[in-house]
Amino acid sequence: MPRPHIDVGADEPRRALVKQRLTESNTARAAVLRELEAIGERHEAPLEVYATDEAGELVGGLTGTTWASWLHVDRLWVADDHRGAGLGRRLLHQAESVARSERGCGHARVETWSFQAPGFYLKQGYREVGVIEDYPPGECEHLFVKEL
Repeated sequence: MPRPHIDVGADEPRRALVKQRLTESNTARAAVLRELEAIGERHEAPLEVYATDEAGELVGGLTGTTWASWLHVDRLWVADDHRGAGLGRRLLHQAESVARSERGCGHARVETWSFQAPGFYLKQGYREVGVIEDYPPGECEHLFVKEL
């Protein structure tokens, strides 16, 4: 077999093809992925929760996805002048509630950096299951999970 040529660079069509082929390969090898596909849970579904002030301005938000009985919190942000008043907790709890009651999720996960909010997630009942040291340099990335 000839040795493949290696290219480096952004290429949206190739990125989509790699994703498609990896999904096909994984689905062929893992029974759980075939079962999820059979019940219509092949793709992640977005879950978004937003908070606005009296003027309708965005003051907080949570974006994430649900898939395979899991809520994955991607981002949680609260405006500086609204921090410390429980808004982050309210956003997170609302997302967890929707994930549990409307989407059948039994678990949640989130990654956060050491300069962000590891203590916040511990206070919300999450437990740390992993740490990546020096990512980004000089900091750590923390992985938290919670049973809903």
